[in-house]
Amino acid sequence: MSTLPFWQHFAPDEDLSAPYTDRFRVRFGSHRLDLPLRILPDGQSAVSSLLVNQASFRVMDALSENLAEIARSLAPDLIVGMPTLGLGLAATIARTCRHERYVPLSTSRKFWYDERLSAPLSSITSPDKTKRLYLDPNLLPLLGAAKRIVIVDDVVSTGVSLEAGVRVLAEAGVSPCAALCVMTQSQRWQGKFSFPVMSCFSSPLFQRSQGGWVEQAGT
Repeated sequence: MSTLPFWQHFAPDEDLSAPYTDRFRVRFGSHRLDLPLRILPDGQSAVSSLLVNQASFRVMDALSENLAEIARSLAPDLIVGMPTLGLGLAATIARTCRHERYVPLSTSRKFWYDERLSAPLSSITSPDKTKRLYLDPNLLPLLGAAKRIVIVDDVVSTGVSLEAGVRVLAEAGVSPCAALCVMTQSQRWQGKFSFPVMSCFSSPLFQRSQGGWVEQAGT
């Protein structure tokens, strides 16, 4: 199934009911958005997908506005962005909070990086465990001067990627007061963090059923 038509327009003002065929409809603010269902390698489970860098500007603006509203309520003095799709969101949120800049984490190691300021990185849709997450040591003074740090990613599913970000920040001697993302996926990330993880909307995992897909119990 091509996902090209998805994330371009808001969905009709009605909810979809299970079993789902090719999409799951979420609600944020006054908007509804259809997310395509992607079948996982086991063939028996699926996740709803959101690629914010492929969304139309209209949809992206609405998501960013919703996320920025949450961010302002947290009164952060520094935003940290997770690669890759969390970086654009982090920059937008930092601007909205009237910050001069934000701190990007990276999976591209530069020769001057310190391996101690890194952690292994993986995700449910990008399971390559050879990646590492890095912090440029030149950005350490920005972290040291911050009292309320908010870390931003696009999606939190298992929490593994966000945990990597927290570990890198811990190596720098700091910890976030909250994490922000557009979508939390399932409940597998819950209980892993000592700070709130806040999102525009949530989505469960799905399992095969007669006629399509239904929500997995407990997700």
